Amino acid sequence: MVLNASYEPLKIVSWQKAIILWFQGKVEILEHHNAFANSVTQKFQLPSIIRLKSYVRIRNQNVVRFCRENIYKRDRYTCQYCDSIFGSKELTLDHVLPVSKGGQKSWTNIVTACRDCNQKKGNKTPREAEMPLIAKPAEPRWIQKVDVSISTTMAPDSWRVYLTEDEAV
Repeated sequence: MVLNASYEPLKIVSWQKAIILWFQGKVEILEHHNAFANSVTQKFQLPSIIRLKSYVRIRNQNVVRFCRENIYKRDRYTCQYCDSIFGSKELTLDHVLPVSKGGQKSWTNIVTACRDCNQKKGNKTPREAEMPLIAKPAEPRWIQKVDVSISTTMAPDSWRVYLTEDEAV
C-alpha cells in the first residue's frame, strides 16, 4: 500500500513497483511482508507499506487526464478511420489536423488510428486524405474508473491502522 507523505492511503501497487520506488529514493518503507525477493546477489524483504517522501496533491477526479491510454479508452481501442478494433500495441495516435499545419495536442485533435491508416493518412487532413473520421473527437465527460476496494478484515494486519471501515484503496 502506498501512503501519501501525510500518511493517507493512495493506492495499492505491486511489490515490484514498491521496490522500484524505494530504489529511486521516492519512498520510505514503513512495514514489510514476511516474504522475500532474491536477486543474483541480494535478498530483499518485500515492502508492505511505503510512504511517499513528498506530498502529492490528489487530482480533481472529475477531470480526465489527457494521455495515450485515455485516448484509447475514449475511442474504444478502435481506429477512427477504418473502424477496426485493435490492441494497444497495434494502435497509434493521429493528429487530425497535422502539427505541421497548426494542429494542437488536444482531446479534439488527437484520435486513435491503426498503423496502416495513420501511415496512409500521413501529413494530410482527413478530407485531403479522403479518410473521414468515424466520430468527431471530443474531451470525454467520464471514463470508467476501476476502484479497488479492500475491507479492513481482508487487508494485511499492517495496513489496518491506515484504513477506516469505509475506506476504498
